[in-house]
Amino acid sequence: MSGVHRSPNIWDHPDVYEIENRAVDRAGVIEAAMERIHSLRGATLLDIGCGTGFHLPRFAALGSTVIGVEPHLPLAARAQARLQESARHQESARPPFRVQVLAASVEALPLAGGSVDIAHARWAYFFGAGSEPGLAELDRVMRPGGTAYVIDNDATHSTFGGWFRDAYPGYDPVAVERFWRRQGWEREQLDIRWDADTRADFEAVVRIEFSGPAAERILAQYRGGSVDYAIWLRWRHY
Repeated sequence: MSGVHRSPNIWDHPDVYEIENRAVDRAGVIEAAMERIHSLRGATLLDIGCGTGFHLPRFAALGSTVIGVEPHLPLAARAQARLQESARHQESARPPFRVQVLAASVEALPLAGGSVDIAHARWAYFFGAGSEPGLAELDRVMRPGGTAYVIDNDATHSTFGGWFRDAYPGYDPVAVERFWRRQGWEREQLDIRWDADTRADFEAVVRIEFSGPAAERILAQYRGGSVDYAIWLRWRHY
C-alpha cells in the first residue's frame, strides 16, 4: 500500500517475531498501565499495525470489540487465520467473538468517524515527523472521551536502549519527544523485560531487530537470554 513503511523485522521474519512477542513483557506491565489510564474492557479497540494478530485475542477476551488493521497482506492473512483458530477454541459460554482484521493503513482507515474508544499501536507507528497523516486519521475516528496509545522504545534508558542507540545513531529521541509533545500527547516511562525461553530464541530475536554487525556485537558481549527494556507509553485523550 502507498505510504507504508516496510518493517525490517516482522515482514521478513514473522515466525521469529512471534517468539519476540511471547518474550516481551510477560509480566503485563504495559497492559496494566493502559488499563489504569483508560480501561480496555468493553471498548471498541483499534489495533494499528496488528501484524500477525498476536494481541487481538487477548483484547477480545477483555470484552472489547476489536478491529486489527494491517497494511502488509501476508501478515493480515496470518492474523485472520489466528482469529479463526481462536474462534474454534472459544468456550460456548463466552460472548460472541467480536474481532476482525482489515487490510488497510492508518493513513486511510476504513472506519466511520467517531467510532473508536481505544487505539493501540505497539512498535508500529512511533517515528515522529512523517506521522501526521495517520494522526489526522486518528483525530477523525476516535470517539470523544476515547484514548489512543503508542508504545515506543525509550532509547535513553536500559540495556536494550543502549543497544538501540548504538545500532541506530540517526534516531533522535529528543526530536521524537518534541514531536509528540507538539501533537498533544502525554507519556509514561515503563520498565519491562525480554524473557526468551532459550538462548537460541534470544539470539534469533536480536538478529531480526539489529543489523548483522550490531547483532553480533551484542551477542558476543551479552550472554543471557533475558534483558531489561525501557519503553515510553504515549497516550492522548480525545
